[in-house]
Amino acid sequence: MSELGAGLNPLLILPFAGMLLSIAILPLVAGRWFSSDRNRALVSALFGAPVLLYILVSQGHAGVEAVFTTFEHYVSLIVLLASLFVVSGGIFLTGELLGTPRSNLAFLGIGALLANVVGTTGAAMLLVRPLLRANRERRYRTHIVVFTVMVVCNIGGMLTPLGDPPLFLGFLGGVDFWWTLRLFPIWALGVGLTLLVFYVVERRLYARESPLAIAEDVADYVPLGVEGRINILLLLGIVAAVLASEPLAEVGHAIHFPFVREVVMLVMAGLSLRLGPAAPRAKNEFSWAPIVEVAVVFAGIFASMIPALAILEARGGELGLDQPWMFYWATGLLSGFLDNAPTYLTFAATAIGLLDVDGLAGLTSQAVVPAVGHAPASFLAAISAGAVMMGAITYIGNAPNFMVKSIAEESGVKMPHFFGYMAYALAVLVPVFAVVTLVFFV
Repeated sequence: MSELGAGLNPLLILPFAGMLLSIAILPLVAGRWFSSDRNRALVSALFGAPVLLYILVSQGHAGVEAVFTTFEHYVSLIVLLASLFVVSGGIFLTGELLGTPRSNLAFLGIGALLANVVGTTGAAMLLVRPLLRANRERRYRTHIVVFTVMVVCNIGGMLTPLGDPPLFLGFLGGVDFWWTLRLFPIWALGVGLTLLVFYVVERRLYARESPLAIAEDVADYVPLGVEGRINILLLLGIVAAVLASEPLAEVGHAIHFPFVREVVMLVMAGLSLRLGPAAPRAKNEFSWAPIVEVAVVFAGIFASMIPALAILEARGGELGLDQPWMFYWATGLLSGFLDNAPTYLTFAATAIGLLDVDGLAGLTSQAVVPAVGHAPASFLAAISAGAVMMGAITYIGNAPNFMVKSIAEESGVKMPHFFGYMAYALAVLVPVFAVVTLVFFV
């Protein structure tokens, strides 16, 4: 991509910026209009189609190769998200647990781990309704949902490429599947500090609950159960397909078909719809709308970002970012207000240009670059952590954030508005991010 980027006009970044700003602003100023998939598709086409046409017509073989590679990554990401969404949607957790501080803390901790297997969206959809049922007798519940967004929908999904879309795009670009496990210390500190704050807040608010509410909670206790268990096996099938990416890619190369892994994932999703019981999906209020929205919006993002990534990869050293902590905050803050997947790719391309390494795989190197005093892996860790963690600072930072908010409001929980949530999240998370910066990136 650096060869392509060296010859492109920097003004070609504008469609990408326009696409990301549209995602951030239109839901706020024209929410009803932008809620239509047709209108989202129009926005995606407006910013993406001219870019694709220009790259294909004017940039020769390098342009065609860049478009085809981007198309492969888009299909792989959407198929992964869709298959996890479909299969996890067929699992329903029954019962009604106690809405106590310890029980809620355990819920969030389990969600942080589960996010790395079924993705942040899948984990949130599995756990949010049982969590709301467990606390429905309580008066003070808003903070529980807010911390669910922070921990389960964002910070928790840092350990595998299955956890969050940015990490899966890194995997597609050449980062080893197991490399993200190196982020465990960052994950443990970020999740641990956030859960500590949650437990302190939860203990204080639980003490203010009426004795009648607590008695009703105890009376309504029903042990946890699972409906749609066949989907657990199908989830393992999706995970196995990702782990077997290399041999499946060799099969695809032999038969001249690049999407063998994706076919396996779609088969798992199809089996879930065909063989799984219908009741769990109905209780989860499963619909295709969220994944259709992601597919439509990401089409515009992926198309418009081609020149932006190429230019940044070729000239990233000119931006003045030259330390891991700078990449952590720059990636994170943009991830909070835009979409964290293209933001990850944008700053990864910037780091590649700065460090002059060979693609995303080159960013996993542990060899210190004398000019900056850090190894490329430090920059990739900062970019990865920033993209995943700081998606929690607004409702639009990551796809499941708004989904959890909507489900909570349908259940009668009064959720803060956009800026109210952001103030809440910043008050809790900025100290956490500061500690992570000092411990790992300075």
